[in-house]
Amino acid sequence: QVQLVESGGGLVQAGGSLRLSCTASGRIFRLNDMGWYLQVPGKQRELVAAITSDGNTNYRDSVKGRFTISRDNAKNTVYLQMNSLKPEDTGTYYCNANVRSTNWSPYTTIYWGQGTQVTVSS
Repeated sequence: QVQLVESGGGLVQAGGSLRLSCTASGRIFRLNDMGWYLQVPGKQRELVAAITSDGNTNYRDSVKGRFTISRDNAKNTVYLQMNSLKPEDTGTYYCNANVRSTNWSPYTTIYWGQGTQVTVSS
């Protein structure tokens, strides 16, 4: 099993910044793609940013130029630096990871963190 633990959420005024962290632990042979998703009440969880194991990134249009995703492979950790926050960035942010758990099986499993709340006041 693999656990993802997020931290860094909170309440911030519009224009402010937050940095989210997500650390994976457990049975990990290789961490492949990792990402951050946003869920607001009544809507489906949507991708905010993703990063491959070799550092290629992808962002939703509404956060380009404001958010930066990065990872520290030695620490099994992915980060989301969020600048110039807007009220529409409010919601629960979930980390996910595509994990290969053993060196003898190529199969991977997607794991999710428990979520961290971000609230941006206007």
